[in-house]
Amino acid sequence: MPDRKDSAVVGEKRIEQELVEQERPFYISALAAFMKVFFIFYDALVFVPFKIFADPEKKVERSRELKARPVDENDPGSPWRHVDTIDGPLYSELFEGCNTLGKIWDEAAKLHDGLTCMGTRTVVEVSQERQADGRTFQKLILGEYEWVNYEDVDNMITNVTRGLSIIGVKKGQHVVIYSETRMEWLVSAIACFKSGLPIVTVYPTLGEEAIAYAMGECDGVAVFTSRALLPKVLASIKKCPNIKKIIYFSEMHTMRETADEASEEIKKAFKDDGRDLYSFQSLQDIGNDFQQFSEWYVNPDDLAMIMYTSGTTGNPKGVLLSHRNIISALSGQSVVIPVDNKDTYIGYLPLAHILEVCAELVCLAKGCRIGYSSPTTLYDRAMKIKKGSKGDCGELKPTLIACVPAIMDRIFKAVSDDVKERSPIQRELFRICYERKRNRYEEGYTSLVMNRLAFDRIRKILGGNLRFVLSGGAPLNAETQRFMNICFCCPVVQGYGLTETCGGASLADEHDLSTGSVGPPLRCCEIMLRDWKEAGYSPYNKPPQGEILIHGDNVAKGYYKMERTEDFIELKGKRWFATGDIGEFREDGSLCIIDKLRRDEIPKKIYICKEPWTPASGLLTEAFKLKRKNIEKEFEQQIKMLYGDKSGVSKG
Repeated sequence: MPDRKDSAVVGEKRIEQELVEQERPFYISALAAFMKVFFIFYDALVFVPFKIFADPEKKVERSRELKARPVDENDPGSPWRHVDTIDGPLYSELFEGCNTLGKIWDEAAKLHDGLTCMGTRTVVEVSQERQADGRTFQKLILGEYEWVNYEDVDNMITNVTRGLSIIGVKKGQHVVIYSETRMEWLVSAIACFKSGLPIVTVYPTLGEEAIAYAMGECDGVAVFTSRALLPKVLASIKKCPNIKKIIYFSEMHTMRETADEASEEIKKAFKDDGRDLYSFQSLQDIGNDFQQFSEWYVNPDDLAMIMYTSGTTGNPKGVLLSHRNIISALSGQSVVIPVDNKDTYIGYLPLAHILEVCAELVCLAKGCRIGYSSPTTLYDRAMKIKKGSKGDCGELKPTLIACVPAIMDRIFKAVSDDVKERSPIQRELFRICYERKRNRYEEGYTSLVMNRLAFDRIRKILGGNLRFVLSGGAPLNAETQRFMNICFCCPVVQGYGLTETCGGASLADEHDLSTGSVGPPLRCCEIMLRDWKEAGYSPYNKPPQGEILIHGDNVAKGYYKMERTEDFIELKGKRWFATGDIGEFREDGSLCIIDKLRRDEIPKKIYICKEPWTPASGLLTEAFKLKRKNIEKEFEQQIKMLYGDKSGVSKG
């Protein structure tokens, strides 16, 4: 997982600004007074049934149960484990005897044979909408989801596996996947896992320089990409002589008749550069025609993935993840994520991010179908959805979704826009219900009537059937978490992990009513806190605090072509990943992230501000946030001069 960053998402002040009327007419004040009286009578009326059927005290008691503790109860400096693994081994298997990702897929395909597996939407209409400022935006009308079952996906994987072998890709050679999140991404990855071909993931949003760096460094021989990204691939592989095979998926968000085939110009350019270009379908056809094929033997400690981080602080780092590493993380995550074959997951986060890879692999293992989407088509008000047509959530009606705080920011805007369009009375009713539910949430109270009357319309923004939201990738603002809890009437749980731990370190469970926690250690690993004396952090503080160290089979093998001895360390006879994050354990064993340690960048005696730089904390204004690009442009020349870059600096 890329470095965790504080994210300016939804702060308490911001919610108040959105929900409270600036000028309150008398009838609105009267309505507020009436509702207060109404709720007094309502609480008295439902007290007994509520106590019998949904006892809030039991919910609170379960939320506060002990979740983790130190292995040595008298030593908070010893490793902390989930209470389920205190007296036993750490979890390391998803299915008994399935010790590679290829075997995990084979078992899942056998268990869930006949069930729908993956779905994508067809494009019905593409149009260009001109804005008032003269800019034009692509707008889409999308059709229904078209589904393939586990058997269909298994056949695709088999054909891709054979096809790769026939075109000359050999076991152990690296295969790059540089594409948007889509069904073909995961199919290609599983085919590579079964063939003993380590995949190299590259973010589709990276610039040509970063792409060229990742592709050049990783020694790849083949690239999976999409038709739209072929020009960037062509430009990026000029200095990558080993890459000879390019396989491209059809173009997303394009009419089917024009989505599949690359242009003659592109085909010629690759041919002239000495590269072989295949469509994804043609690769499957090659594999389908070759029935006599023996799969390679794959070892659990073989490399499965080189996952490049986003490269926000320099060139991206390639994290080495084995089959054992990833399966270990899945074994810990799958226990906490409440998913089965009746669920539907919406996949839209980048599959180049470990959070999305693990979420989708857990879903496949449990028989949960995956409907593919994108951030620009996720809901009805999303950027590319034509007004009046359905976004992906509205069509799919998912029960599970993974979010990062930046996406929750967009969801908050969609909710606030929806509320603003209502009448003054409806807005006030929503505000009253929101505040009431917010104030009582951690006491274990809920109301099916209130959920139906006040929040049913809001829930439909994400389809109306959500029962679980998983948050990761960056710290989640407590008020953002509560906002999602309230409006979508389901648990929003936060996890913590990094690419170096396969995205797995800790994860809160659905019964935790608190905010700000990333949950107890997963059952696949243990966490130890290390002193940072200069800042006063120690596991012997009350509460215990320190740099988070993670041990378990989920800890990566290291970095590709990069030695960083300060990140992977030996301590007390075990190998640990030193995260650089400062954690604090609550009384119930839940972990909170409270600070950041930068061993290379922060001199001793300089302390870090613990508050995130957000409008809510007062360390950043909304105006500054909105004008960030303008400010960067204004001071571009001065910044270049500071860093000794004279290019583009005007004289005088």
